[in-house]
Amino acid sequence: MAEDFNTRVIREFRENQGRVGEPFTGLPMVLLHHVGARSGTERITPLRWFADGDRYVVVASKGGAPENPAWYHNLKANPDTVAEVADGRGGVETLRVQAGELPDGDRERVWTWIKENNGGFADYERTAGRTIPLVGLTPR
Repeated sequence: MAEDFNTRVIREFRENQGRVGEPFTGLPMVLLHHVGARSGTERITPLRWFADGDRYVVVASKGGAPENPAWYHNLKANPDTVAEVADGRGGVETLRVQAGELPDGDRERVWTWIKENNGGFADYERTAGRTIPLVGLTPR
């Protein structure tokens, strides 16, 4: 059976001290642990992160889909979680984090910076037809 995309990225992340290949080559990544809001099943999702002070920010873009990703709903139901954070240069740290959607003022500032410096996210915003949530992962 072929390895799915997320499984491949998780494997690469763990085998290479947080470094993964395309389409994330050289980018800071996180393996975000989350518990299913309905199922209670623990899952792991690889995501790119952006720094904002002492928190790591992840984007609930789902590649520009019209709905939010499952991990977003799971974090809203179970915000206390674990993140395996890589800096893109070979450092990985496993942290207990508190997940929370960025408040409007912070969201606008961070989202503007992300879109200006990472064009694909502006494309996602255009195609999604929704406000894309930004979730802060604050170490506890």
